[in-house]
Amino acid sequence: MNNSVPRLLGINIPSLELITAHPATTPSDVQSDGHWPRPKFPKDTVGFHTELKKRVAAYFTETKLAERDAWQMYLKSAIIMVWLVASYIGLVFYSEHWFQALPAAFSLAFAMAAVGMAIQHDGGHHGYSRRNWINRIAGGTMDMIGASSYLWHRKHAVFHHTYVNILDQDTDIDAGPVGRFSPHQPRYKIHRFQHFYLWFLYGAMAIRWNLLSDYMEVAKGKIGKHRIARPKGWDLVQFVAGKIFSTSFIIAVPLYYHWDQWYWMVAYYGLVMWLLGFVLAIVFQLAHVVEEAGFPSTVGEPATVESTWAVHQVETTVDFARTSPTLTWMLGGLNFQIVHHLFPRISHIHYPALARIIEKTCNEYGIKYNEHPTFWAGLVSHYRWLRTMGRYDTIPAKA
Repeated sequence: MNNSVPRLLGINIPSLELITAHPATTPSDVQSDGHWPRPKFPKDTVGFHTELKKRVAAYFTETKLAERDAWQMYLKSAIIMVWLVASYIGLVFYSEHWFQALPAAFSLAFAMAAVGMAIQHDGGHHGYSRRNWINRIAGGTMDMIGASSYLWHRKHAVFHHTYVNILDQDTDIDAGPVGRFSPHQPRYKIHRFQHFYLWFLYGAMAIRWNLLSDYMEVAKGKIGKHRIARPKGWDLVQFVAGKIFSTSFIIAVPLYYHWDQWYWMVAYYGLVMWLLGFVLAIVFQLAHVVEEAGFPSTVGEPATVESTWAVHQVETTVDFARTSPTLTWMLGGLNFQIVHHLFPRISHIHYPALARIIEKTCNEYGIKYNEHPTFWAGLVSHYRWLRTMGRYDTIPAKA
């Protein structure tokens, strides 16, 4: 994200639809709205990507499973939406004391995060269904929880997914002067303490989306250094309708029913949205802003990335907690980020099985497949990386 910590969660835009083409996004698919130069990737002369696609296709042929439209996804979506509605009703209409409101607020925040990670994310990548209208509905749930699905598509599906961890291309690693995630970014004195204060700022992400940054980016027609087309037609209708609905859902309705205690409503709004932003930011950071993830620079003119596109996705991404079915369910498979980056248009229901295939293929081609065994291990690695980026201009050599 530009000038903020990572932004997640969008919608398919016809001119950019190829970015999520099965089985993966490839750099030749990227169509830019602006003039910021795009680096190129070398050709896959060893056939790694081709072999990956072949083996994944064989998996679906042998198992006779559908890549999308899995019944588990529809059931899961229903459960999450019931969870969201129940938490909202419990917080807004039935909580009379803080000890009732507090757990309801936490429940609502986690339910909103689950909508973003387990429903919207698949829909935004066309990984939910073979039917575009279903993907659009699923992807549009991002508008419901306060952020623009239109902007998410460009930030996440285009800029991030194609150019992971590349400076000035991946807007998700641009936190402005308050954070340094890449060794290629300038280091300021304040960064010496970022491994302490950034955890608190992560939560501001969702509040910023909801109240400020989405409007500013549409008005400017720009995300970071990338120019974007402003929404028009039905995209504009969805942007405006989404903002009206989310503002009513998150702010106006609670204030209407509890105007005499408006200060508590403001406090609970801040709590719910902070928790939402924190969860979404942490899931992203554990996948890309850790010690094991690569932060490649481009070389030559025109700018070229050293690794091929598929290898680049593996080198800049780290899995975590792959043996936890609870986290896998809650996070929409985003603890299997390597699979997701290579095959974003396949439902996350299949990620655990595909991860074994991809890891085996990586080993055969001599490509390191990085993972943290637990969620905690990922958090520790992220903390250490923030500390390193705050103390050193370059990555210190290991003893």
